[in-house]
Amino acid sequence: MTRRSPKPGVRRRAARRRRAAQPSLFWRLTKFLFVLGSVAFVGLAIWVALIARDLPDVSSLGDVERTASLSFYDQNARLIARRGSAHGRAASVDELPDYLIDAVLAVEDRRFYSHYGIDLIGMGRALLANLRAGRVVQGGSTLTQQLAKNLFLSPERTLERKVQEVLLAFWLESRFSKDEILELYLNRVYFGGGAWGVEAASMRYFGRSASEVSLGEAALLAGLLKAPSRYSPVSDAERAAARATVVLDLMEQTGRISPAERIEAAATPIRVSRGASSPGAQYFIDWIAPRVRELAGPGHGDLRITTTLDVDAQRAAERAVSDVLSDPDLARGAGEAALVSLAHDGAVRAMVGGQDYLRSQYNRAILAQRQPGSAFKPFVYASAFEAGLRPDDVRSDSPVQVGDWSPANYNGQYRGDMTLREAFARSSNAVAVRIAEETGRSHIARLAERLGIESRLLVDRSLALGAYEVNPLEMAVAYAAFANGGRRAESYGILLIETADGEILYEAQPVAGDVVLDTRTYAQMQSLFRSVIVWGTGRQAAVSGIEIGGKTGTTNDFRDAWFAGFGGELVTAIWTGNDDNAPTERATGGGPPAAIFSRFMADAPSSGLGAEPVSATLEAYGLAPLTANNTIDANPDVSVDTPAETADEEAEEEDPIAAFLSSLGGNEQR
Repeated sequence: MTRRSPKPGVRRRAARRRRAAQPSLFWRLTKFLFVLGSVAFVGLAIWVALIARDLPDVSSLGDVERTASLSFYDQNARLIARRGSAHGRAASVDELPDYLIDAVLAVEDRRFYSHYGIDLIGMGRALLANLRAGRVVQGGSTLTQQLAKNLFLSPERTLERKVQEVLLAFWLESRFSKDEILELYLNRVYFGGGAWGVEAASMRYFGRSASEVSLGEAALLAGLLKAPSRYSPVSDAERAAARATVVLDLMEQTGRISPAERIEAAATPIRVSRGASSPGAQYFIDWIAPRVRELAGPGHGDLRITTTLDVDAQRAAERAVSDVLSDPDLARGAGEAALVSLAHDGAVRAMVGGQDYLRSQYNRAILAQRQPGSAFKPFVYASAFEAGLRPDDVRSDSPVQVGDWSPANYNGQYRGDMTLREAFARSSNAVAVRIAEETGRSHIARLAERLGIESRLLVDRSLALGAYEVNPLEMAVAYAAFANGGRRAESYGILLIETADGEILYEAQPVAGDVVLDTRTYAQMQSLFRSVIVWGTGRQAAVSGIEIGGKTGTTNDFRDAWFAGFGGELVTAIWTGNDDNAPTERATGGGPPAAIFSRFMADAPSSGLGAEPVSATLEAYGLAPLTANNTIDANPDVSVDTPAETADEEAEEEDPIAAFLSSLGGNEQR
């Protein structure tokens, strides 16, 4: 029996039924996307859950974790700096001025009271601004997100951390009111200068509570939040003021203050706490901070350190360095400088380790080892006087040769026979070498070490011309004996270390240094130092009303220039040059360093910088330091004998042999 084929109509209806039973492409695509989305959603949910599982513990939200704070004060109890973290009391939003809150919100989160932890509008605005600029110029994080990050998270920039930040922001918003979140933020955020929280910052910069700040001060504090170190008024007052002006502009644009209030606030000077306004003092703090930890030991919490520094003298030193180095005619190609000024017992009253601490924290005052040139000659002459020579003894200023070494005077000029006083004032290389060979190099090296030179000395032919390396601090220490009656000084910077409860952990005791110069040598050296200032190479260091003594020094190729001297109650050593040891534009010791010294001494306090027991020491010697009321000429056996013509600014002969000899091994070393 044969099977009949279906009719054509029946076949077409069956085909249509089969096609109708198959889903269309649209529905298949929709189903695929739905399944994919579901899987992605589940995967994302699992990923977020895993991230949420790793969220930090928030039970310690009210605890403040901090390190001990070290507060450094000058000898007159004025704040210099703080190291470590300083936390003030917790300030409530209700007690803060409305304009302080408005200033913070204007720059950090304008829509704070209208979002729920994240601000999609703000994020979109920031994204658009960044795309236009081609770089990140604006952030989209809310104040709540910043609080979450500051309280609980690390600063790393990863997607995982960002998700945790958003989750914590949601948690904070659900747990606390807006005012509570704002209060937590203001009491935990960093304002620079070691100050955490708005109260500590206000005390740090203005010396009063945050509830008492003016509109301009509030704008300055709010401006710090973006970059506390960059906009710190301690580091750069002009930049901080400019940032505060930006904050005032934003407050006006958002209707938080009126145009008249903005103009008045911008026109009102902001006075930063004076104790916090000397950034260059950080070189000094860097020097003594390790010593504080050694003397105090661990486990004492916050410490108050009274130092030997004098804020007024420090500011005078910084201004002097800045004024000279910023003037090309005075700097003569010197790009850096270092200054150390001591009381006669070695107490550091001022220390400048470089032109700009923010740009370079390298402390040239204690770390830079440079050749002193003729600034070493006082040790040569003092050794000669101990051996029996006198300032009026005559030696020949003519070409000299020691073996195969022939050091020359500046420009090859010689003046024939002259007294040792004139040779010292004119910085004659020939005479210095002659008396060094006559006296004995080893004796000179021992005297220099006795007075305070601690760097290694090479006892060779070039010793008399300072062809070895020292730092400004040890030069100042060694020169102190020429000013304080002949006693050895020891540099120090700490007077007192106390706990927050007033317990004294360390107190410096005055110590009379060993006698390192006899009375006759001391008086004779004062005569020579004074001659340098009156008619010698150091005339530019003179200061009206103050009797000054000192010595200039310049090295080969004019790479280093020095002036070390004393007057009033201070002994000061100054170096100028370049960090890369490049030659200057013929800068000599009688140029930039002498100019810095003169400006510093004229501007520094004229009293209150001395130290005991130096005054008693000088009385026992029947002598006195160089002051306006007690000139060198009043001392016995002292004269300046002004010649018919003054000396040129000195510079040592460009003598590569001297430099070479100083680096040779096998010489007697001290």
